[in-house]
Amino acid sequence: MTAIAEGKKAPNFTLQDDAGKRVSLGDFKGKHVVVYFYPKDDTPGCTKEACGFRDLWKELQRAGVVVLGVSADGAESHTKFAAKYKLPFPLLSDPDRKLMQAWGAYGDKLMYGKKTRGVIRSTVWIGPDGVVRRHWARVADAAKHPAAVLEAIRGE
Repeated sequence: MTAIAEGKKAPNFTLQDDAGKRVSLGDFKGKHVVVYFYPKDDTPGCTKEACGFRDLWKELQRAGVVVLGVSADGAESHTKFAAKYKLPFPLLSDPDRKLMQAWGAYGDKLMYGKKTRGVIRSTVWIGPDGVVRRHWARVADAAKHPAAVLEAIRGE
């Protein structure tokens, strides 16, 4: 799998959702797709980010946007997280972190001042033509990020 680069075609991927259904990027040809990577279900920052996308759901849908959340958590964890916060979009499992590594969402990061390896909160916006429009490589504010993504899509 190749790395993500703005202006280049996004490589296809297939992951399982919380119901065990295989979901591929290719399933959404002709639509804007927002793939956001997050460290862990039901943790404070990840919950704020997921709920931000949920709260903007109607506007995202009106803009023709598909949202896919990706973490290493399994189906059971995703199901509980989605139910608890009424998340209207699929949460996909990347247990071996292959997609995260390929798309720059896994690697070295600072956590509480210490260098560690882990999931890097990041987002990729792919246009209807399959080309990467924007890559937020490191999301600083999980709570404000969903609104920034919607604003970028609207501004196109």
